[in-house]
Amino acid sequence: MTLEDLRGRAIYIESYGCTYNHADTRRLEAILEGLGCTLTGPDDAEAVIVNTCTVIDATERKMLRRLAVFADRDLYVTGCMPLVQMERIRSVCTPHLIHPDEIHERSGTVGTPGAGAIGVVQVASGCLGRCSYCITRLARGRLKSASAGEILDAVRGLAASGAYEIQLTGQDVAAWGLDRGESLPDLLQAITGVPGRFAVRLGMMHPASVLGILDPLIDACAGEKVFRFLHLPVQSGSDTVLERMQRGYSAADVIRIVDAFRERYPEMMISSDFITGFPGETEEEFRETLGLLERAAFVKVNITRYSRRPGTPAAAFKDLPERIRKDRSRILLAEANRIYDRYNERWIGREIPVVATEKNAPGSTICRSPCYLNVVVREDLPFGFSGRAVITENRRHYVVGELIPDGAGHKV
Repeated sequence: MTLEDLRGRAIYIESYGCTYNHADTRRLEAILEGLGCTLTGPDDAEAVIVNTCTVIDATERKMLRRLAVFADRDLYVTGCMPLVQMERIRSVCTPHLIHPDEIHERSGTVGTPGAGAIGVVQVASGCLGRCSYCITRLARGRLKSASAGEILDAVRGLAASGAYEIQLTGQDVAAWGLDRGESLPDLLQAITGVPGRFAVRLGMMHPASVLGILDPLIDACAGEKVFRFLHLPVQSGSDTVLERMQRGYSAADVIRIVDAFRERYPEMMISSDFITGFPGETEEEFRETLGLLERAAFVKVNITRYSRRPGTPAAAFKDLPERIRKDRSRILLAEANRIYDRYNERWIGREIPVVATEKNAPGSTICRSPCYLNVVVREDLPFGFSGRAVITENRRHYVVGELIPDGAGHKV
């Protein structure tokens, strides 16, 4: 079956996973609307679509529970899970498949609107990595970059529609263009030349890919149209664990990247991902990971307890006890929280420029600073409002700011 079979029907969609996956959902919604479909709630739907994620075991179990809920409906699945685990899906339901490639082929743009004043541009799918634990690379395949022209057209369209924050997303944004003989720094330079008032937020970038473009990438981040933000998933601070993970870099390489960016941009926000309890991880290897977190002072850290993924090389390794994985996760999180607080406290009392990008609750607005600091202002501000705020409180995962009354705030 194809998307044409859904023409004119009432559709309910559930979406899970990363920014890239949610952008696929937005593209799918646009395609369905073009087919005369109506997007509705689950009770009124003639068909249900679930855009799945299967990055870790807990997510897989959640997907199976959600699919079981809709097992007696006219059910369609898309996303990563059916590409690598269709038999697991069929153990709870018998859905139709919407291949992500069909969504991309039928969609006219790689750019999609997000929440508030946010736009998302899918610059590439797949990666060049060979990480031993990763099921996503099996689902998404090798790197396939969108053309610079497609990306620039998407940025122009999003900026013209009022998007201030434009997120570049992919499984490895730093690898963009390597399959086309091009590079991310050149793309960034071209994007910053697009007319309009916006700033680019770079998505997840594999450290091994960053190493190959480090100096030009640092230069490309100099413009006002690029947030001083870096998402650098390092996964471990132990070289021996990194070798078992087949990540292709060392802990020293990570420090080199972090130090180089912070030397140029001292207040840059650098986030990361870690996996605790990878098979064979010793106490000393975990302490090396804790040491890297402390040394790099990553702000915003996603910590995941290792879980075996079918079809990956690491699935053949012996798992550590869940108790050890959980304890190490808690220790790493406690240190990460100390780093968050230390980073946020440095902003208290300072006056910084902010732009309103999202809403989180009535009477407040999420704003971003040039280094992507999450600033909550307790006022209803229109998207795109820009002004200056004094930071008054640290709430760990965000700070609170008060607008300066006589600032030159305006809506664009």
